[in-house]
Amino acid sequence: MPAYKYTLKNGKTMWYANFYCKDWTGENKHICKRGFATQREAKEFERSYLNRQEASLDIPFTDLVENYMEDMGHRLKPTTMESKMWFIKSKVLPYFSKLKLSDIDSLTIRQWQNELLSYRDENGKPYSKTYLKSVNNQMSAIMNYAVQHYGLRMNPCHGAGSIGSSHADEMNIWTLDEYNQFIACEKRSAFRVAFDTLFYTGMRKGELLALTPSDILPERRIRINKNFAVVKGEELIMEPKTPKSNRNIAIPEFLYKEITEYVSKLYGIKPGDRIFYFTSSALSSEFKKLSEEAGLPHIRLHDLRHSHASMLIDMGVQPLEIAERLGHESVKTTLDTYSHLYPEKDTELASNLDKLWDSMENHPEE
Repeated sequence: MPAYKYTLKNGKTMWYANFYCKDWTGENKHICKRGFATQREAKEFERSYLNRQEASLDIPFTDLVENYMEDMGHRLKPTTMESKMWFIKSKVLPYFSKLKLSDIDSLTIRQWQNELLSYRDENGKPYSKTYLKSVNNQMSAIMNYAVQHYGLRMNPCHGAGSIGSSHADEMNIWTLDEYNQFIACEKRSAFRVAFDTLFYTGMRKGELLALTPSDILPERRIRINKNFAVVKGEELIMEPKTPKSNRNIAIPEFLYKEITEYVSKLYGIKPGDRIFYFTSSALSSEFKKLSEEAGLPHIRLHDLRHSHASMLIDMGVQPLEIAERLGHESVKTTLDTYSHLYPEKDTELASNLDKLWDSMENHPEE
């Protein structure tokens, strides 16, 4: 496993790796990479590269992750990849980076899970159940990849058991009165229209930021068929989160007037231009600042979506209609997410049955 040195014009010595290996088709492939400061770094690159080409249980976990991320990069959206890499770099690699795939069993996974469960921040607060579930899912996905492509007999995450929960025990929402208290503090029209649109439609913030004038339909509907995001500094317009996210949603007349009046004042805007010029982080920052100014309990910007759903439930809107409005893939998603908001509906149903019984002139014999 030799490495070679060369000299730059300024006299500095650098190293490069130069070797041959077989790719996934069985063809010989020539690999040459320059720019290493030391001979050790050049050799380590070659060793890591060759390990990645060999589907073996002896592969270092870091090389397995690199292969996994490269593979998933062809299949997942950039925003999903960015989120996935954040979880892996911050919560998975620090624990497993020195291990080989063959070193990781269910006990190792369980010890890692226990560290996550034991974590407390400076205020004594643990990770949320949904956060723990997301981190554990990322590790399980990597090990599923190893089962499928590296001959791992079984996913050790399954043996260790799951941690966390898909849904929070409590959901932070604002009532209409609280939202009105918040929006009264907003003096800038662009942010005001954006927040009103989120609260009264329940759309996702990426969907909001992708809206163009042509999406505001004359029949007082908003067409949602794209998603805006910034990944590594690049602005992207992407497909919606799921097929069901493609939808047209009805909006109240006051919101339609508010949006169209705002758009009419945007000088030179074209039908395909974005209505809202700011990014997701700028919108979230403004939301947090105004929440504190209004003296309201802290919620996330995404919780305006949950607040909208809660308002619809209180209005007696059926779960199927809510699912279609929010762009959920199925009504099951809606029920799973908001089931804790329905307990009183069961009591209301029983009360209505009592009223029906009382209204009957001739009760059947008991």
